Amino acid sequence: MKTTQNISVAVDAIVFGYQKDQGVSILLIKRKYAPFKGKWAIPGGFVKEKESLEFAVERELKEETGVKIDYLEQLYTFGKPNRDPRNRTISVAYFGIVNAGKFQKLQANTDAVDAEWFPIKNLPILAFDHRQILTMAIERLRNKMTYEPIGFELLNQRFAFSELEDLYSTLLDRPVDRRNFKKKVIKLGILEELDEKAPRTGAGRPGNLFQFNKNAYDRLKNDGMHFEI
Repeated sequence: MKTTQNISVAVDAIVFGYQKDQGVSILLIKRKYAPFKGKWAIPGGFVKEKESLEFAVERELKEETGVKIDYLEQLYTFGKPNRDPRNRTISVAYFGIVNAGKFQKLQANTDAVDAEWFPIKNLPILAFDHRQILTMAIERLRNKMTYEPIGFELLNQRFAFSELEDLYSTLLDRPVDRRNFKKKVIKLGILEELDEKAPRTGAGRPGNLFQFNKNAYDRLKNDGMHFEI
């Protein structure tokens, strides 16, 4: 039976960032063209004829925001018939996590007139079905936190333990038990306590700074873990 198709393939890049003062944020672009001209959206675009999905999503992210990420993980394929008013479009979504402080000079180009980090709890109205895509990405990241260590890509090289605690609390959207959380993280063996104090931020005595033991971190990331938070 002969089948006629007129389907486009696109890619979208959900990029989570973290900064001490701003918490967890999402990288968005403002669209230059219709549909949804002037609206905020997840970076992405159509796959060219002779490029892989992985190359396409890295290219679109770089073109629209100036951000280059070495690894993006495939999230899900979105393909409802009416998700794009132009024509039938299937989008393969990817997500990644970065230290947002390293990508403050964003460069919007091609289909974007602006690029900006938005706090995860204060997002604008998004174009297409991008809110649904982002919701799924957040849920995937939360699930990922139970079987893979998260943080090395988001935090500075040296950090206060409270920053790691705040990162997990923000991503989970709930408080964590401070004492149990620290006990469980230390037990994983991925942190090294440094002989260096964190900057004073209140009346209490500042604690020592920490850094990730990269070898232990990478090993745990490859082997997997069970981490009840």
